Amino acid sequence: MSNDMITTANPATGEVTTTTLAPTTAAEVAEICARAARATAELAAHGRPFRAALLRRAADALDAEAAEIVATADRETALGTPRLSGELTRTTYQLRLLADVVDEGGYLEATVDHAGDTPMGPRPDLRRMLVPLGPVAVFGASNFPLAFSVPGGDTAAALAAGCAVVVKAHSSHPLTSALCGRILREAADAHGAPEGTVSLVFGTEAGRVLVTNPRITAVAFTGGHGGAAALKEAIAARPVPIPFYGELGGVNPVVVTPHAAEARGAEIAQGLVDSFTLGGGQFCTKPGLVLVPEGGSGDELVAAVREKTANAPLPAMLNEKIADSYGSGLDGFRPDTQVTVSRAPDLDGFRARPAVAVLDGDAFDPSHVEEVFGPLALLVRYRPDGLLPIVEKLPGALVGTVHGGAGSDPVRDLAATALAARTGRVLFDGYPTGVAVTWAQHHGGPWPATDNQHTSVGPTGLRRFLRPLSWQNSPTHLLPPELHDGAHTVPCRIDGELQFPDTSRT
Repeated sequence: MSNDMITTANPATGEVTTTTLAPTTAAEVAEICARAARATAELAAHGRPFRAALLRRAADALDAEAAEIVATADRETALGTPRLSGELTRTTYQLRLLADVVDEGGYLEATVDHAGDTPMGPRPDLRRMLVPLGPVAVFGASNFPLAFSVPGGDTAAALAAGCAVVVKAHSSHPLTSALCGRILREAADAHGAPEGTVSLVFGTEAGRVLVTNPRITAVAFTGGHGGAAALKEAIAARPVPIPFYGELGGVNPVVVTPHAAEARGAEIAQGLVDSFTLGGGQFCTKPGLVLVPEGGSGDELVAAVREKTANAPLPAMLNEKIADSYGSGLDGFRPDTQVTVSRAPDLDGFRARPAVAVLDGDAFDPSHVEEVFGPLALLVRYRPDGLLPIVEKLPGALVGTVHGGAGSDPVRDLAATALAARTGRVLFDGYPTGVAVTWAQHHGGPWPATDNQHTSVGPTGLRRFLRPLSWQNSPTHLLPPELHDGAHTVPCRIDGELQFPDTSRT
C-alpha cells in the first residue's frame, strides 16, 4: 500500500493504522467543486419541499447505520459509546429540525412591495428574499466527529439553505468521515438529488486548494486559531473574497459569587470538574477560567476542586498532537505549582492528567487566559471590589457563566451584565459544556471566540449561507414561487404587513 495513504489512530491505545483512503489531488478538488456548483443550481430548481425531504432522508439513513457509525467513531476518538450515541442523536435531530425550518420558509425573509404611490413619489414593484449563496466548504472538527463534522450542523445548514457542500474530512477521524460521507451520498442519490450535493476531500493540501477554488462561496470552520489563520490567509489571496465563518472557541469564564460559594460550594466544585474534564476538556465551551471569591467559602471550593481534579480519570486526548500541545500548554502555564506534566507515560494511548491552577486576582493578567485545549481550569481568587476589573480584561468567549445566590445577589447581577458584553451566551447556575439545538440558541461570540456575528448552532445558522436578492418589476414567471401574488406558501411581508400562509388550505 502507498506511503501516501491516510492513517488513523486509536487514542485509547495509540495504535496507528493505514487506511485505503488517499489524499485528494488538486485536480480532483477542482472537479468536485465543479459538480458542487452544478448541484447547487439544480437544488434551487427542485425547491424547498425537495430539500426538506432530503434532510429527513439523510437523518433516517444515519440512524439506520448508527451502530457502525458509533463503533467507527469510538475507535478513532475514544469518546465512548454513550457520548457518541448522544452526538449522533443530536446530529439527526438537527437535520430534521432544519427540514422543518425549510418547510416553514420564514428564514427566507420574503418581502413584497407592490408598485404604487408613496410620499416620495411612485414606487416600482419590488420583491426580495434570501437565496442560496453557492457551494460551501465545511471543515470538520476533531472533537465532534458527528455533530460538527461531515453530517454536522454546518453541512445541515448549508443543505437547508440550498447549497451543495464539500467537506474537508478531519485527519483525526478519516474513517468516520468516509463512512458518514458515503451514507449521505447514498441518501442523496436515493432521493434523486444531483451528483455533487455532498462531497468529501482528504488531506491538508486539499483543504487549502478547496478554499481557493473560485466556485466555493463560503467556508465554515470549527477548530483552533492556527488552522483558521492558515485558511484565512489562503482565502485572502483569492481574487474574489468570500466569507469565512470560524467557530474558534476560547476560555469561557465562570463567576462564582460569595453567596453561591457559601450556599453550595461543594456542589459547584463537582460540577466544574465534571464540566472542564468532560471529553478530556476538548470542548469549545469548556469552562477554562473560574473566578472564585476570597474567603473561607471560596477556600473550601478551591480545595474541593483540587481534590476532585486529582482523583479524576485520565482521559484519552483526540490525537497525539493535541496531547503534546496540552502538555506544552501546561509547561508554559504555571501560576501555581499544582500544574504538573500532563502526559501519563504509564498508560497506553494519548492520555492526559487533568490539572487545576490557582492565581490571586491581583496577579491576574490577560496572558493567563490563552486557551489550553484539554482538561485544565484556572481558578482566580477575587476580592469584592476586584471582580469587575478582571472581567473587563477578559477576551471574547462563547459562553459566560454565573453561579449566584437564590435571592438578591448584586455580585451575580454585576457579573452577568459584564459578561454579556464579552460572550455570545450568558448562563446562570449551570455549566457551559452543552449546547441545545434550538431557535433561541446562539453559539458564537466576540473575537477571539468567533470572527463573525452568526451562530453555528440552530436554525438561524442558515443565514451564513444565504444572500439577499431583489427583483424589480420582474415578470411573474421569473420570480421564485414564494414571491408570487396570491396564496403565499411562506411568511411574507406584503406592503409592510407581515402575513402568514393560510394553513387551513393545505
